[in-house]
Amino acid sequence: MYKIMNFLSNKITIFLLFLGFLSSCQKEKERTKNNFVQTPEVNLQPKSTTNQIVVHDNYTLSYSEKHEQAEWVAYTLKKNYGRGNNFERPFFIEDKKVKTRSADWRNYKNSGYDKGHLCPAADMKFSKKAFDDTFLTSNISPQKHDFNEGIWNRLEQKIRYWATKYGEVYVVTGGVLTDGLKTIGKEKVSVPNYFYKIAATKTNGKLKMIAFLVPHKASKQPLYTFVVPVDSIEKMTKVDFFPQLEDKLENQLEKNKDYKDWSFN
Repeated sequence: MYKIMNFLSNKITIFLLFLGFLSSCQKEKERTKNNFVQTPEVNLQPKSTTNQIVVHDNYTLSYSEKHEQAEWVAYTLKKNYGRGNNFERPFFIEDKKVKTRSADWRNYKNSGYDKGHLCPAADMKFSKKAFDDTFLTSNISPQKHDFNEGIWNRLEQKIRYWATKYGEVYVVTGGVLTDGLKTIGKEKVSVPNYFYKIAATKTNGKLKMIAFLVPHKASKQPLYTFVVPVDSIEKMTKVDFFPQLEDKLENQLEKNKDYKDWSFN
C-alpha cells in the first residue's frame, strides 16, 4: 500500500508540475502576442535589383557592384542595441560575403568624403561581433563630413530614440543610386546625391512606417521636413521595399507621409 501511495504521489506531483509548465507557456504566449516589439509576422525585407543579397548576423544588404556599395541595408534595431559598450573602432575591411568583392577602403582615402555607415556602429553596441560587422566596406557610402556628422547623425539618433520608445524598429537605409553620379577611387565608388532611411514599427498591433529622403548636403532643417512617402523613394531607387505585405496594406502605408504618429520631441 505504501508503494502504491508513493507512486501515486509522484505521479500527481509530475502532473501538477506539467500543468504549471503549460500555464507559464500560455502566459508567455499571451505576453508575446500582446507585445508589439516582437519581430513582425510579415517579412519586411526589400527586393534586390542587383541579385546580390548578403546576409550578416545582424543586418542584410543588397550589394550593387556597379556603384560599389549597398543599394539598401536592412536591420532590426531593438531598444537595448545602442546602449552600453564603448568598443574600440576596428579598421574597415572588405566584405568576404560579397561575391563580386566590396570596395576597398582605400577608395575613400584623400577623397574628401567620410566612410559613412549605413547600419550605424552605434546601433550595434550590444556585442563586439555586431559592432565590428558594421565596419565592412559593403556597409558604407561616401558622405560629406558635415552631412555625416550633421543631419544624418541627427536622423540616426532619432531612430535610436524610437527604438527605445517603441521597443523595436525595422530600418532600411541607403543612398539613391542612379546613373551619372560622381565617383571616387580606382573602383569608382558612386557618391549619392540623396540618402534615404525608412523605419517601421508596430503600435497597438498595427504596423506604421515613416520615410526620409535627405539631400547629400549640410542642413539644420527639422527632420520632419524630409519626410516623404515610401512610394517616392521606390520610384527613385527602383527598389520594391516591402513586397511581402498584403497589397492593400502596402499601398496604404507606402503612400502615407503623415509624421504626426511619430514623436519628434
